[in-house]
Amino acid sequence: MKKVFLLLVFITSLNFSQNKQSNFSFDTNFFDAVDKWVVFPNTDSSLVHAYGFIYLDNTAGFTFDFENKLVVLEDGLKNLKRETEPGTVKYRLEPNTNKVVILTDEQIKELNLPKVPTWLSLYKEGSNEISYLKNEGYHYNHVGACENALKPLLKAYKMNPHFEGLEFELAYAYNHLKKYEEAIPILKKALKNNPKDFYFFRELGYSYVHLGKIKKAESTYTKGIEISNNDFEKSEMALNMAQAYFKLKNRKKFDQWAKLTRKYAQKNADYVKYIESFEKNWYEE
Repeated sequence: MKKVFLLLVFITSLNFSQNKQSNFSFDTNFFDAVDKWVVFPNTDSSLVHAYGFIYLDNTAGFTFDFENKLVVLEDGLKNLKRETEPGTVKYRLEPNTNKVVILTDEQIKELNLPKVPTWLSLYKEGSNEISYLKNEGYHYNHVGACENALKPLLKAYKMNPHFEGLEFELAYAYNHLKKYEEAIPILKKALKNNPKDFYFFRELGYSYVHLGKIKKAESTYTKGIEISNNDFEKSEMALNMAQAYFKLKNRKKFDQWAKLTRKYAQKNADYVKYIESFEKNWYEE
């Protein structure tokens, strides 16, 4: 039977409200429930919940395979009459997906489910290959789960540090986790291998800014802007420097980078609004 892929917007009713009567504790991020049977919260006063299996499609991202609906009774969980065949409805999970509850082994048996679906092995093929590991790290980074991204990315980095896209994902994860000192050597080696990738300059400048190494950040961002062909990225780098000089109350340098931000950002872009806010609040603590 043909599989049906639906966007997350169609399961917002499963995501954004908790029913306290169910006694489920919806306290697990979906990206911490990979390869697990999970239950989503409902939006009404009933004890009916959708449940299924979360897995990572290495190409498409985190996915919820809808199994069925269950009802919470005094003596346990019970399946409702099935409306769709297993495996026919899947949802791609995005960063705004609400938290879930992972079913216990006892509950899995109660619902007559296998420990893991038989089809899961198809999505594990090549899981030790560098491309798979890099993509896995990318998907975790994409949803903000950068701590989870480190394990596959570091494993891949040992295989081939210069594999396409890998160094950026690893540095991005470190920067997101405020581990700037770890990001810097990754990016320096990346730039030595490929000095024309402005994304490396962007991340390196970000590391330097947050370590308070403003001069290094400025020279790094200047080089990144020189070689970049992407006005949005140029405006982001310029804004980061403008913000750094705003915090230092260096008006001359701030004005220089504010001008560059306006040059590369679209007229009504948020980055321009940030510059206007800095200017308006220059003398405030």
